[in-house]
Amino acid sequence: MTQKTNADDQARAAPVRSASVLLILAALAALGPLSTDAYVPGLPQLAEDLHSLPSTAQLTVTTCLIGLAVGQLVAGPMSDALGRRTPLLLGLAVYTAAGLACAIAPNIGTLVVFRAIQGGGGAFGLVIAYAYVRDLHQGKAAARYLSLMLLVTGLAPVLAPLVGAQILRFSGWREIFVALAALCAAVLVACIRALPESLPAHRRRPGGLRATGSVYVRLLKDRALVGYALTNASVFSAMFAYIAGSPFVLEHIYRLTPQQYSLVFAVNASGLVAAAHASGRLVRRLGPLFLLGGGVIGSVAGGGAVLLVVITNAGLWPLLAALFTVITSVGLVLPNAPALALESHGSHAGAASALLGFTQFLFGGLAAPLVGVLGSGSALPMAAAMAGLAVTASIMLIALVRPTTPLPLAICPRS
Repeated sequence: MTQKTNADDQARAAPVRSASVLLILAALAALGPLSTDAYVPGLPQLAEDLHSLPSTAQLTVTTCLIGLAVGQLVAGPMSDALGRRTPLLLGLAVYTAAGLACAIAPNIGTLVVFRAIQGGGGAFGLVIAYAYVRDLHQGKAAARYLSLMLLVTGLAPVLAPLVGAQILRFSGWREIFVALAALCAAVLVACIRALPESLPAHRRRPGGLRATGSVYVRLLKDRALVGYALTNASVFSAMFAYIAGSPFVLEHIYRLTPQQYSLVFAVNASGLVAAAHASGRLVRRLGPLFLLGGGVIGSVAGGGAVLLVVITNAGLWPLLAALFTVITSVGLVLPNAPALALESHGSHAGAASALLGFTQFLFGGLAAPLVGVLGSGSALPMAAAMAGLAVTASIMLIALVRPTTPLPLAICPRS
C-alpha cells in the first residue's frame, strides 16, 4: 500500500516541473498584483470620473486586498479538504464575474463592493498556487521553485501598468477591468486543461469550522511561522504603500504623465524580478533565511532613504533611486519567507499558506488607505509609511524568528 501511495505521489509530482504548469502557477499568483497594478495609473482618473476623493478611490485598492486576505482563510482549508482543483476553478470563476461587474460599476460604492468580491476570488488562485508548490517541494527546493514563479510573476507588475496606461490612452479605467476579467477567464481555461491535482485523497484533511479553527490556532502557536508571516506582510505592505501613494506623488507632485509613471513602475518591478532571479540562483548556496535577511536589510535602507529624500526635498531622481531599492528588496523577501514559513506544515499547507497570505494582504490593505488619509498633496505620508513598515519587518524577523532559527550575521550578530 505504501509503495502504491509513493508511486501515486511521484506520478503527480512529475507534471509540476513542466514549463506550462510553472506558467499557470505564476499566473495564479499574479492575479493579486494584477488586480491593483494594472489600474493604479488610472486611479486619479477613476477618482475624477466617479466624483470621489483620492482616499476614497484608494479604498478600491484596500477592499480588493481585504478580499484577497479574507478569501485565503476560506480557500486554504477548503483546498486542504477538497483538493486544489475544485476550489481553484470556483475562485477563478468568481474573479472573472466580479471583474466584469467592476467595469460597469455606476459609482464608487458599488465599485468598492465588487473589488472586495474580485479580491476574494483571486485569493483562491494565490493561496492554492503556494499550497500546490508545497505539496511537491519543501525547504530550499520550494524556495527555488517559488523564486522561479516570482520571476515569471514579476512580469505582471512590469507589464500591467504599461498595458493599463496604454488602455487609458485610448479608452478608460473601466476597460482595464474588462481586460483583467478576460485574462482570468483564459487562466481558468488553462487550469481546466493543463493543471493536475496535486493533493491526493489520502492526504486531504476534511473537517468543519471547528476543525478549521483548531488548525489555525495550532499554526498561530508556531512562533517562527508567525515571525515569517509578519516579516513578509510588513515588507509587502511597504510595497503597497508605494503602489497606493506613488500615482498621486509622481503624477501630481512631480508632474509625470501616466505613461511616464507606468515606465517608472515597470523599472522598479524589473528590479524585483532581478532580485527574484538572483534568489533562485543563490538559495542553494546561501539558504533562504540569509536571502530573506538581505531583503529586509535592503527594505530598511531603501525606506529610510525615501524618507530622507522627501524630508530634504532632494528631487525626483534620488527619490526614484530610493524607491527602486525598496521594491527590489521585495524580490528577496517574497519567495523566501513563504518557503520558510511552510517548511514544517506540509500536512496543512493550504491553511498555512492562507495564514501567510491573510497577514500579507491585510497589512497591505491597511497601508493603502493610510497613505491616502494622511494626504495626497505631499510625499511624506507615503515615505513615512514605507520606512515604518520596513523597520517593522526587521523587528518581526529578529524578535520572533531568532529564538528558534539562527539569523545571518548581517542582521543579528551573535553575542
